Amino acid sequence: MALSKEAKDKGWHGVHSSTKHHSVHAYGARYGTEPIPKYRMPSTGVDAETAYQVIHDELSLDGSTALNLASFVNTWMPKEANQLMMENISKNLIDQDEYPMTQVLHTRCVSILADLWRAPSTEQAIGTATTGSSEAVQLGGLAMKRIWQEKRKAAGKSIHEPGPNIVMGANAQVALEKFARYFDVEARLVPISEESHYRLDPKRAMEYVDENTIGVYVILGSELPVRTCHQCNPIIVDSGTYTGHYEPVKEMAALLDEYQKRTGHWVPIHVDAASGGFIAPFATPKLEWDFRIPRVVSINASGHKFGLSYVGVGWVVWRSKEYLPRDLIFELHYLGSVEYSFSLNFSRPAHPVIAQYFNFVHLGHEGYKNVALQDLKNARLLSRALEKSGLFTVLSDIHRPADRLATAIKSTVGYDEEDVSNYVPGLPVVSFRFTDEFKKEHPHVQQKWVQVLLRAKGWIVPNYELAPNLQNVEILRVVVRETTTAVMVDRLVADIVEVVENLAKDDSPMHALTVLGSTRKTVESHHGRLEKGSGSKPSGTYSRQC
Repeated sequence: MALSKEAKDKGWHGVHSSTKHHSVHAYGARYGTEPIPKYRMPSTGVDAETAYQVIHDELSLDGSTALNLASFVNTWMPKEANQLMMENISKNLIDQDEYPMTQVLHTRCVSILADLWRAPSTEQAIGTATTGSSEAVQLGGLAMKRIWQEKRKAAGKSIHEPGPNIVMGANAQVALEKFARYFDVEARLVPISEESHYRLDPKRAMEYVDENTIGVYVILGSELPVRTCHQCNPIIVDSGTYTGHYEPVKEMAALLDEYQKRTGHWVPIHVDAASGGFIAPFATPKLEWDFRIPRVVSINASGHKFGLSYVGVGWVVWRSKEYLPRDLIFELHYLGSVEYSFSLNFSRPAHPVIAQYFNFVHLGHEGYKNVALQDLKNARLLSRALEKSGLFTVLSDIHRPADRLATAIKSTVGYDEEDVSNYVPGLPVVSFRFTDEFKKEHPHVQQKWVQVLLRAKGWIVPNYELAPNLQNVEILRVVVRETTTAVMVDRLVADIVEVVENLAKDDSPMHALTVLGSTRKTVESHHGRLEKGSGSKPSGTYSRQC
């Protein structure tokens, strides 16, 4: 900031703005506008066209949503969906009497999800839209806490000493821990390990369950398996975000069944299927993780992830009304009608819900299945390519045969590689790290440099540590979404390999910076391209080769 101030033309009217954080835009002279203050409201505004251009240009500094492989959030919808959302962008979902048809679409979405997740009765199931899975997880946890409190009070026991706890794997997404901290519940984090595939170990989770456990969070789509809780309390299954592994909900429920028989304590399960809730039903419909398991009392998912809607919509569904305590439902006499609310937010935009319903109608079961299978296919392609490079160990398992005992037989007689049922179920997520051999040969190369150098090429690929107990393990992670095509995977692999090879090639890793502008070596790089030296040498002017 000081350098910018010193470098400005002396005597210019806007020089004072440097110290007052004014935004000086390129169109100021054209439109005759003064510099715009950044952190206080301007005394006078600018016309809409200028405001748009100024903000549009600043936002161009953001990364590309198409190349953002760090996020699970969907970034594309058909133009018809965009049009539908714009037509309804001013509607408030809470205004049920004013926008009755919007509320009907909301109810249809809940029923569709209850049916998709195999609720015993779609008529008895109850649920609501949320701003995402974070809010949905809070609601699922609150319902379980309230059920636990009611049972304790009925038994004449204290609800304060020692107080409630909830069990989850140490790999749990931050939203699950937020519930515990915000609502005064002890979070019991079960350590994860390489042996547990970086996910919750149900048997170990049972060691953390007692009569004060309100439930267990189980993740459908994590790097670690399922985490279990007291059989007298509910379990929460969460769609984790590390390696894409599904936690074993069925195994967790079975252990809680045994616990209940032994102690009399009932512990329900909440499945956090933030991502897996829109993958598992279509890609692996035979996998039992949902309401087919009686101990699963509630499920949440993010419509804005693999539900293929834009950001801003999540869902939570309870298997029946008895698992949503009545005192969490508010009766509102609002704007001339009686309405019922059991979400944390009051006002909420309606257009994300409308977009979700658009997807249900537009794609149908077959469409969602096709997208899920294609995502998984491209994720397997990326996984195999990274392994074949010899530079990386892939931690996710979606490209590995499902039945390890039959691996030898399958490798002999062959098997259908297009059939997703032949693979370990999970999310289209690829988590990988340097091989031990690479780290031994190149101890000076830090894996986090790969993230930085890929960002210089436009890719957003995060590098981060695993959960406690494994924090010494760093992984790179790619989320394969609908917009991540096989062509993009080829480009990505080429860039990753190029970056790593150049980091390892010279004494100084800084050598990699010199090759950022070099030609990308992909399977298409030789098509129609002139070899180096094919052109005339520069004559000394600025007409140099690009």
